[in-house]
Order: sequence, then structure tokens, then C-alpha cells
Amino acid sequence: MKQRAPYTGLRITTILVSMVVSVVTIILCCCVFVFLDRYRSAMVQSARTSSEQAVSQVSNTVESYLRDMDQSMRLVRQFMLEEPERRDELLSAFLKFRPDVVAVTSYSPEGELLECWAPGREPKEEIFQNLSFDLQTARAAEEPYIMAPHVESIFEGYYPWVVTVTAPIPEGGEAAWVSLDLSFSGISNYINNVSIGQRGYCFLMDAGGNIVYHPQQQLLYSGLKSENTSALAALEDGTYADDTVISCLAEVGDSGWRIVGVSYVDELVNRNVTEMLRLSFALAIVVLAASLLTSWLLSRLLDRPLRGLAAAMGSFEKDADHFTYRPVGGTREVQELSQSFGHMVVRIQKLMTTVREEEINLRKTELKALQTQINPHFLYNTLDSIAWMCEQGRNANAVKMVHALARLFRISISQGNELIPVAREIEHAESYLQIQKYRYKNQFTYAFDVDPECLDFLCNKITLQPIIENAINHGLKLLVDEGRIDVRVYRDGEDVVFSVQDNGVGMTPEQVESILRRDPGNHTGIGIKNVNDRLQIYFGKQYGLHITSEPDVGTTVEIRMPQIREGDYETK
Repeated sequence: MKQRAPYTGLRITTILVSMVVSVVTIILCCCVFVFLDRYRSAMVQSARTSSEQAVSQVSNTVESYLRDMDQSMRLVRQFMLEEPERRDELLSAFLKFRPDVVAVTSYSPEGELLECWAPGREPKEEIFQNLSFDLQTARAAEEPYIMAPHVESIFEGYYPWVVTVTAPIPEGGEAAWVSLDLSFSGISNYINNVSIGQRGYCFLMDAGGNIVYHPQQQLLYSGLKSENTSALAALEDGTYADDTVISCLAEVGDSGWRIVGVSYVDELVNRNVTEMLRLSFALAIVVLAASLLTSWLLSRLLDRPLRGLAAAMGSFEKDADHFTYRPVGGTREVQELSQSFGHMVVRIQKLMTTVREEEINLRKTELKALQTQINPHFLYNTLDSIAWMCEQGRNANAVKMVHALARLFRISISQGNELIPVAREIEHAESYLQIQKYRYKNQFTYAFDVDPECLDFLCNKITLQPIIENAINHGLKLLVDEGRIDVRVYRDGEDVVFSVQDNGVGMTPEQVESILRRDPGNHTGIGIKNVNDRLQIYFGKQYGLHITSEPDVGTTVEIRMPQIREGDYETK
């Protein structure tokens, strides 16, 4: 039986697990990609909303601060229209009630400081530059105007951060303008405390892009930080985002100031996206692990019965005769496959039994045909020899030949047995040689060398006689000198070997190669082919004849067959 090649294919477990993991991985990657994209968009929108809310709160606070300044200025303008005593009394009360008001100052039409109302403080005797008042701006303004936050400069040793609102006095007599300096610390502290994320902030700028107030003013002065206020000033109110920064702008009432909120994408968006990516990755690992476990469990439901079915097929392939199939459980499809295989096993075993019986019958038929083929051939040659001896008047020898022929036929018949003991085959060959020696008197001699252990083995009947006949007729008959035939029977491992050696004319390699392939219709050499065919039909192609010959030297024919004892031949 041909050896089965090792199984190198993929197991169904590997296939199913790979398929499930691949599908789950693809789905997870797509889902994670879509989710992260939408999550990033949502985070960007959330960051925009946070910036807008922060800016809106700052804008409302600053706007409320400015409205308070406007209301305070209205009161101060009303106070300035009162009589000096009454005016001073009202302003003094106002300053006590509003501690955030640093000073109230009045100016002449030429911009000179006339009076200053400040609790507990007097202005400098010489004021080189009054940062709270600008004559040119005052003359150009018809309504109250607000100056950018600045340091108060009219007091000695007191420099608060203030915002000044200046308004004209329509009927102020000597005074043409009045200024109200309010402390900017309240609003600056509020802006400083506003944060958008951990690094985001808000700042104030005017319509021209000039920074009114910035929580990181010192960094701006030192050049360590910058703001692209010119580009921001060209934008309308709203929220703008790029890859790194989200900027939100809002107008502060009618002041001309704008609140700018600055936040960072990497902080508000990327960090959250990164965290979500880590969470998604961890979730993907859990899902993959769960899918691996699920697919492995599912595959086991299919793989185990299929492996059992494969093992049954392997056992059937090794020993089909004695194989007993046990159905394999599992899914419906596996059960159907198992049933089909069971039916196939039964049919194959029946077919094997039928074929085996047919082969036995065919072998017996072929053996009988070959046996009937050799008997007339041998009988013809022997009767021809007896007739020749009778013609020569050698009646006594002819009688001996008839008796020898009778022994031959008794052994040939062998009660219908196809195999006979080696001892009887040797006896059969000796009877034949005796007959031929009468015919070819003094033309050849013969000798037997038989291993006694081989006598009880069985062999095909009429095996040696055709070989000896061929040696006499084609090897020794043409010799001028006396010929010789040596017959040996010996054991070689598990085999029995018959050797017939002559010193005849020999054969060429071409003749040796063709002698076993001659047409049975050709009378010459029919015995040798007959013996070889019978041996191979009965025992197999590894047994039969092997011929070695050399012209003018002789021929040796070896007959090889297995060691068979009585009662064993039916199984061979």
C-alpha cells in the first residue's frame, strides 16, 4: 500500500479563528476610525463651545464694568454742574461709596489739570505727563470716551492700574472736561482667572488690533510671546479653528473693545482623542480576545468531530478489511458527512470482498489454463522420445520410460493440488531427467544438491521440469562434448531458491531479455514463460525467474518463491 503523504493543510480551527479575527479586526478598525473621527469633530465643537462660553462670560463682565463706568460718569457730570460746595460734597460722598474710583479730575479747555478729587491724595505739583487725559482726543470726542488701561501718573508714589473715561462739560464754566479714573484690578483679576482648558486664556484688544489688556503682558513685553492681533482684528465676531489654536472673538458693547479667547487644540481635543484612542484600543483588545475565545469554542464544535472523522478515514486507509466504523457526532452537516462515509466504507468493503473473490477465481482459472498448456507440450516431447526408442529397437528402455512417464503424470495430477512439497517436485524432475537420459544416452550428466530443510516446503508443481527441458533442448543438445546439469535447492532469507545450471551454448543478453516475453503461441521457450507466469500469478511480481547466461559458457536459471508450509498456501 502506498504510504500516505503527511497532512500539511490548515486545520478548520485555524481557518475559522483567522476568519473571525480578520473580520472582527476590520470591523473594529473601521468603527474606531469612524468613531475617533466623529469624536474629534465633537471635541472640536465642544472646544469651540467652551471658548465661546468663556468669551461670552468675559464680554458680559467687561460690558457690565463699562456700563457701570458710564453710569458713574453721568453722576459725576451732574455733580460738576452743581455749585462748588455742593459739588465737592457730592463728589466726596461718591468717592466714599465707590472705593474702586481712584480719582475724579477736571481740565481746562487748554487741557490743564484744574482740580482733583481723590480720597487722601493730592496730585503732584508738576505733572510732566498725564496719562489719564489727552487734549487732542478730548477735543475730537463729542461723547464720553474710554481710554485704554494705563498707570495713573498724577500722584506721588501711587501708581494704580486704571481705566479712564473722559466726558465734556457742556456748561462747566472754567472746566471743559472731567475724567473718571477707575481701578482696573477688578476686571483684570477676573480676566486673569478665566481659563479655557489648562493653557487657554482671554485678552482685550481694540478695533485697531492693539492689545488693551493681556494676562501675559510681561511675556509680550519681553518678546517671549506674541499675538497676531492684526489678523484677528480683520476677522468678524465668531469662532475660528486651525490645526493648533481655536480663537473666539466677541465685541464688548459699543466700547470698540473685543474679547479674544485663545484655546489649544492639542489640549482640548487631541488629549481627549488620545485618551479615547487608548480606551478604544483597550476595548478592541477585549473584543478581539472575546472573538478569539468565541471563534475557538465554535471551531471546536466543528473541528473535534471532523478530526475524529479524519482519524477514522486514516484507520480505514491503513486496514480497510478489519475496519469498523463508529459514527461521529457534531453538527447536522458533520453527521450527514459521517453517515455518507459509513455507507461508503460498507460499499468499499463489499467491493473489496467481491474483487478479492474474483481475483482468486481468475488466478485459479489462469493456473488451470497454464497447467493444461504444459501437459500436452511435455507429453508430446516424451512420447516422441518413446517412439524414437521403439524405432531403434530399444524396447526395454522404452518400457522404463513409460513407467517414468507414469510417475510424472501421477505427480503432475497431485490430486488436483496446485502446490506440492519440494520433495515431490525433485522426484518429478529426476523422473524427467531419467526419461531424457534414455533419449540422449551419454550426452549429459546431472546432479542434485538439495537442502533437507527445504523438502517440506510447498512449491508450484512442474516448476523444475520445464527449466531442465529447456536446458537440454536448447543448451546441451547442440554440444559436441558431454553436457552437465546441476540442480540446487536452498534457502535465502524468507525465500526458497531453485537453481538450474548447465554448461550449454548459452544465450546473448538480448535472448535472455526476450525469453520471458515470448508469445505463448511460439513453441520455443513456452515452458520458461509458463513457469514465470504461474509463479507471479500465485505469489506476486517480486517472485519468479532470473536468468543469467553467457554464450559458450552456459546458463543459470534461478527460481524464487516464498517459504510455504502445508496449510499456509491458501493465504498466499
